[in-house]
Amino acid sequence: MRNLGNLFLVSLLSGATTLGAYKFFIEPKNDTSTIAVAPSYTKNVSLSAENIDFTAAAESTIHSVVHVKNMAMQRVYRDPFEFFFGGGRSGGTQQQMQVGTGSGVIISEDGYIVTNNHVIDKASELEVTLNNNKTYKAKLIGTDSKMDIALIKIESDEKLPFITFGDSENVKVGEWALAVGNPYNLTSTVTAGIISAKARDLSNEGLQSFIQTDAAVNPGNSGGALVNTRGELIGINTMISSPTGSYTGYSFAVPSNITRKIIEDLMQFGNVQRGVLGIEGGDLNPMTSKEYGIDASEGVYIGKVTKKSGAEKAGIKEGDVIIALDSKKIKSFSELTSYINTKRPDEVVNVKVLRDNEERIFPVKLVKKELLITEFNGFEFEDMSPTEMKKLNLDYGIKIKTITNENYQEYKNDLEGSIILSVDGIKATDAEKISSYLNKKKSSKARYKILFKNRQVQDIIM
Repeated sequence: MRNLGNLFLVSLLSGATTLGAYKFFIEPKNDTSTIAVAPSYTKNVSLSAENIDFTAAAESTIHSVVHVKNMAMQRVYRDPFEFFFGGGRSGGTQQQMQVGTGSGVIISEDGYIVTNNHVIDKASELEVTLNNNKTYKAKLIGTDSKMDIALIKIESDEKLPFITFGDSENVKVGEWALAVGNPYNLTSTVTAGIISAKARDLSNEGLQSFIQTDAAVNPGNSGGALVNTRGELIGINTMISSPTGSYTGYSFAVPSNITRKIIEDLMQFGNVQRGVLGIEGGDLNPMTSKEYGIDASEGVYIGKVTKKSGAEKAGIKEGDVIIALDSKKIKSFSELTSYINTKRPDEVVNVKVLRDNEERIFPVKLVKKELLITEFNGFEFEDMSPTEMKKLNLDYGIKIKTITNENYQEYKNDLEGSIILSVDGIKATDAEKISSYLNKKKSSKARYKILFKNRQVQDIIM
């Protein structure tokens, strides 16, 4: 009888422990605006193509992926002469509704949805349709045009199925991935492929850092989910590389770690908080290694350190080669960009560099991107704040802060405070990007498209 009592007590304690673990680790929290993040996995299970099962991942994902409809009013010219000559004829113009579609991913049970900025761009009205065909009006919370991420929200009387964020840093080339979205208005479409590459930069400027996959993605998939075999979000499908505009082999997704940081910033601050090291450079290559006597073949060669940046204050110098950030090995500028894009201003990153072929570590405090001033040929550039761009009704542009070049002093009053829209046809979305481009192009003049203070736009060669 005594043994029976002990057995009953052990069973009772085991049940209580199991129930407590369920409540603490599994049961959804009451904080409806909390983003779910998957636990870290220390061991990945390797499955062959013959025995892998995608059904669980697909089932847990399709209910969290939505169809996003962008309804925008466009000005339509009834008389072609009105378009060319701007008025004075009887044709006139009219407003016409244009409809675009894409996908989105529910990230919280109270209706926050992440999608691409280009899916919702210039929308007069946003409509979201869930997997169960329920339709809601959505409001825009915030956007990040540089990373092509947007956050919208719907209001629902019921808790919504949402996706859990995975750690895109742990994604491995060769592992399986699923793309879930609404291509060609076909709802709840699931395709499978493998991760083909990480930190892929299609701009050749080191500023992009996509996850590349060969899962089929087509128009309408934009803003949809790229998930691993556990159904965790590892990326937001953003673009395809194709001569036809449709899927021909590769698609690209914004990594989940970058996406998560962006949307948390939009929720908390209303804009994206970007921290930067304050360096300009490029991928280390055999030619650079040989020229400067560097005993390494991978890393980021520093060609310039920005004034008053965290890198300068920490003691990093031109000619150093960055080989690691914290515990992450850095092989390319796009990998550096990918890691820094998950950080905020005032965070400290331990930068490991090669200097005279010896490893050194510098703790660098990241500074707010908008506070940095980049320089080229006596022109100092700075990024515009979201408030400034909104006031000028601009999506991009960088400001000419000051001019110290004696050759342009007679134009100083006209140029200072003006906005550079593009250089040689390259959109001026980022002061560091433009400064880096110009420093690489030192041998010849560049064509600038400038918005002057009097609101006139002109092309100027300098």
